[in-house]
Amino acid sequence: MERIPQLVRFLLLGGLAAAVNWLVRIPLSVFLPFDMAVALAYLIGMSAGFTLYRKYVFPGASRPLIEQVVVFLGVNLVGAIVVLGLSRLFVDMPIGDSLPPLVRESVAHGVAIGIGAVVNFLGHKLLTFRPAGSGSGADA
Repeated sequence: MERIPQLVRFLLLGGLAAAVNWLVRIPLSVFLPFDMAVALAYLIGMSAGFTLYRKYVFPGASRPLIEQVVVFLGVNLVGAIVVLGLSRLFVDMPIGDSLPPLVRESVAHGVAIGIGAVVNFLGHKLLTFRPAGSGSGADA
């Protein structure tokens, strides 16, 4: 897996974590109210993402685990804010006014997710999983 570029590994494994999130919610909804099932599935998917990123995307990270977890949550919060803000910005742009709302919203959200993925990648590379004692994360 080392031959696959780091950003590609990040995107593939992030997609896998998102799939875990989505798939786990279905059986959880049998036993839990929808909102609780979504929240729990999100946490499970995010835990899968953390584990996969730590092992396969940023294997050289040597910072303490608890520090990685706290920073991971912070980076994901920033990423979520970026995606939400950009989604709203893009969907409100007049360039897409001629498109049906579903298409305009889907394109806006997709572009925002792509930008958010880059923001998350940089945040995790430079902050979450940087080697201990490293100031820049450039060697991660």
